Amino acid sequence: VQLQASGGGMVQAGGSLRLSCAAEGSMRSVSSMGWWRQTPGKERELVASITTSGITNYAEPVKGRFTISTNNAKRTMFLQMNSLKSEDKAVYYCHVEERFGPDTYEDSWGHGTLVTVSS
Repeated sequence: VQLQASGGGMVQAGGSLRLSCAAEGSMRSVSSMGWWRQTPGKERELVASITTSGITNYAEPVKGRFTISTNNAKRTMFLQMNSLKSEDKAVYYCHVEERFGPDTYEDSWGHGTLVTVSS
């Protein structure tokens, strides 16, 4: 699966941004999709994820502010980010997990998109 993320930019604190991630290739084995973020010197962290059945999961810092969703074909994933804070500034990556068996997984990552929040 190839992923292309877009939608990053600069926004003032309290503002909103919507990230998009377009997927190409076979989605047959995809088990979940998600957004991760990374800041300099820190490990990449999960922001939100969604399974093919629509079950969502959010990191505590973004609960109530961010919403992950997909289009009907599940080929485009979105991250609606509201009430942005300076600590949300990071490079955001979209991610897909493919499952080929009980213990066989493959991860695909898109190029990051930078979100900058000014105070």
